[in-house]
Amino acid sequence: MPLSPPALAGPTPQPSPAAASDRPGRRRADLIAVVIAVAGALWVTSGLWLDPNGRAITVNASDQALFEWLLAYGGHALSHGQNPFFTDLMNVPDGVNLAVNTSITVYAVVFAPLTWLVGPPATFLVILTLNLAGSVLAWYWLLSRHLVRSTPAALLGGVFIGFAPGIVAHANAHLNWSAGWIAPVLVWGVLRLRRPGHWLPGGILLGVLVAVAFSIAAEGLFFTALACGVFLGTWTAHRSRRAEARAALPDFLRGLGVTAVVAFALLAYPLWLHFMGPQGFHGTGFDPVIHAEDIAAYGAYPQRTLAGEAGLGTSLAPNPTEENSFLGLPLLILTVVCFTVLWRRADPARRATLRALGVTALVFTVLSWGPRVKIFEVRTDVPLPYALLGHLPVFNAALPSRLALVVAPLVGLLLAHTVDALRTRPLSRRARYGWFAGFAVALLPLVPIPLLTVQREPLPEFITSGTWRQYVSPGGVLTPVPLTIDLTPDGQRWQAYALAHRQGEFAIPSGFFLGPGGPDGRGRIGPVPRPTDALLAEVAKTGNVPTITDADRAAARADLRYWRAEVVVLDPQMHGTKFRLHPEAVLDATTQLLGPPEKVSDVWLWRVPTT
Repeated sequence: MPLSPPALAGPTPQPSPAAASDRPGRRRADLIAVVIAVAGALWVTSGLWLDPNGRAITVNASDQALFEWLLAYGGHALSHGQNPFFTDLMNVPDGVNLAVNTSITVYAVVFAPLTWLVGPPATFLVILTLNLAGSVLAWYWLLSRHLVRSTPAALLGGVFIGFAPGIVAHANAHLNWSAGWIAPVLVWGVLRLRRPGHWLPGGILLGVLVAVAFSIAAEGLFFTALACGVFLGTWTAHRSRRAEARAALPDFLRGLGVTAVVAFALLAYPLWLHFMGPQGFHGTGFDPVIHAEDIAAYGAYPQRTLAGEAGLGTSLAPNPTEENSFLGLPLLILTVVCFTVLWRRADPARRATLRALGVTALVFTVLSWGPRVKIFEVRTDVPLPYALLGHLPVFNAALPSRLALVVAPLVGLLLAHTVDALRTRPLSRRARYGWFAGFAVALLPLVPIPLLTVQREPLPEFITSGTWRQYVSPGGVLTPVPLTIDLTPDGQRWQAYALAHRQGEFAIPSGFFLGPGGPDGRGRIGPVPRPTDALLAEVAKTGNVPTITDADRAAARADLRYWRAEVVVLDPQMHGTKFRLHPEAVLDATTQLLGPPEKVSDVWLWRVPTT
């Protein structure tokens, strides 16, 4: 019972003497795939490689700071025997449930030695680059070894899917969604379950893969499982496949049962934390209408491509990181043409696979449009199927626009199978040139260009020299001002540096994370603001210092007691991810609240009385 399409215009590839004799050719193709994957990944991330520890992604420096912190904390938790799924070092005194956040625990543990050696920013860059290269190679491997006969077809499919617009967009600091290698590895694991007599080892392996995928990209794991379910349901419903499905079903179900047992054994604790643990929530703090795919976005071009560089990019996504479809009109037309050609040439059995591909693509396209129709940035009241699903568990924790990320691999499979089919049939020179031109017009505009990067503000010497340890007890609370949130992530960067360089621990109030406190019991970014951090955040953003009253001073003293703060620290080079901050105004406001500060190293510092 395959979950991924066999060859659509010929028999499923099988090992043969001819294939064995072509191993040198296969090795050359594999080497070409590696070179393209690595070179392409380095090209996309080249702006960061200019200074791995000193540059940040322009459009999403906040998420980069979060993932760098997760890498630092994961390594620290490993070396100090701490809980990798819950931390008290942020959001004092409540802590943060990392199991409901994207904790990338596997990455943090595997790359911990590198984090200790070169620091979280450089490790972040290494993982991001490997994610992109690995996405290309994993899809190429799945196609070349299991789905198509032609290595050029597999290479085309792997490169397109691995560098698809959505993957490149999420390379703007998302270590979870840029891990496009997860889906083909999971599909490969599912394919193994159909092998007669291999349900036990196959189930164990898939259970481990599911646990790894959950740690890195739980939302992506859910989408992959959902896509497999839609494909399977459509494929098995076709009368030409029912007998084959019935024959494979017993071993397949046994394998899935083993998968469930193994995955649950590995994930029991993080799943408990995710759904029932402290600081949990349901849903997210993101509006599903805003984070739904614009219907017109499928025919649009993304910004960081040749087409975008030529001025053809659009702003139909809520932000540049969420350009999840953006396939371009020529590619949509080419996809329809490929589907039609394959359908006409396929026998009834293979039409079942083709139909399953088409239905899966259609389902995920429509679901990605969210609860209501939105086209060319105009929101309407026309309801869509996602409106019925958006309140269900798990669905309410996903962003509908990201469902479009499933569509690009399905398009890539169709492209690869079309090339595979065309290479087995004689074509006239005119037809050959026509197909070549069609692929070129559809795909060349989508060639990615490097991500935008910016030089980040250096960390204060107060942190890098370890001077902070003279003012904060081990595990004590250091309060950066303005407090750490997604828009002002400096405190999280300080903490990540201290943890990764084994200086010791200090805790911080607030932080950039998802936690409870949103409307109707949903999540929100960071904690619910208290009076002092709300006041200082507004001062940092606007530069306007309001009249500070005795009530404000009393509230500040109460907030500092609540946070158990030992010192308050202001960095004159404070950094905002979306707008310029006003350190002089923050210094003025904090001085009026707490009194005159000390100048320690390169920061301003206020000691907080213990009583």
